[in-house]
Amino acid sequence: MRRLVARLFLALPLILATSGGGASAEQKLDRTSLPILEPERPTYSELDVRNAEAPPRFEVTAPENAPNVVIVLIDDIGFGGPSTFGGPIETPTLDGLAAAGLRYNNFHTTALCSPTRNALKTGRNHHTTNTGSIMETATGFPGNTGQVPNSVAPLAEMLRLNGYSTGAFGKWHETAAWETSVSGPFDRWPTHQGFDKFYGFIGGETDQWYPLVYDGVTRVSPPEMENYHFTTDMTNQAIGWVKAQQSMTPDKPFFVYYATGAVHAPHHVPKEWADKYKGKFDKGWDKTRQETTERQAKMGIIPANTKLAEKPEDIVDWDTLPADERRLFARQAEVFAGFLEQTDHEVGRFVEALEEIGEMDNTLFI
Repeated sequence: MRRLVARLFLALPLILATSGGGASAEQKLDRTSLPILEPERPTYSELDVRNAEAPPRFEVTAPENAPNVVIVLIDDIGFGGPSTFGGPIETPTLDGLAAAGLRYNNFHTTALCSPTRNALKTGRNHHTTNTGSIMETATGFPGNTGQVPNSVAPLAEMLRLNGYSTGAFGKWHETAAWETSVSGPFDRWPTHQGFDKFYGFIGGETDQWYPLVYDGVTRVSPPEMENYHFTTDMTNQAIGWVKAQQSMTPDKPFFVYYATGAVHAPHHVPKEWADKYKGKFDKGWDKTRQETTERQAKMGIIPANTKLAEKPEDIVDWDTLPADERRLFARQAEVFAGFLEQTDHEVGRFVEALEEIGEMDNTLFI
């Protein structure tokens, strides 16, 4: 993840190269310091306004042909989960994206939710962003206060100040628990962290059938729809926002941060998705992880001579479990797998929407 983020931030100077694009031909924008300053105001000695000429309207826009940027963050999914990386769970959308792009297999995460998200969204070490742990376990010590310092600029803010429209949809989990009330402060809510639009939930998890949803900083009731599910709802919101943004300002690029509640707990997914995997995990975790490793080696994702690591002591051999426990754990795996495939389907709907409006080929999709 760190290498991936580093590549994105290294690309920023190219995406936002200093140019005349975004201002009149006479104006050259200095993008080395944000926010970009307005040009010096002219002075007038003419007393009759009819004889005075107004200067051109100043507006910061992105450089010509600047690409859209989309980051899809799927929660709590392991390297060996999706079929894209040799896993047992079908993710055709991710497979298609990978086939048309790049697949990274050497990455670093902080192994926790909030720190990884803040590192991803700022390009900084998680301690630099004061998220040494998740928001709920923040302390008063430096590097773990749960409060992003003013010295750290989020990627969304960099892009917004360079003429992008910015929208965040889904899970946030970057605001300390004591800052999530109607009293704020709202400095570390999405709309004060560089995003023009936010639709989703602020905490670490929510009920996918009856979510606690905010639009900006306002608590809202989810729309009434048949068979409501939050991932479907947030995808509808993301699609609607991008289509409206492009219809109003087609020359203005967008940055979308699409972060699902899936596949974090609670594992709420329509039964038909979970039932697609009925019986697939009856073989147990030992056989499943062995088969995944073999597929990864065959795909070239891991070296051909890779050997499985030893299991932790508290994860026993599958064959030693009582039959009832095997049935329970197999069903839990089916629900998890169905949850991921449903999520992949919703990501696919977003991809199709970008293709429909002709923007996918000009989008850096991560």
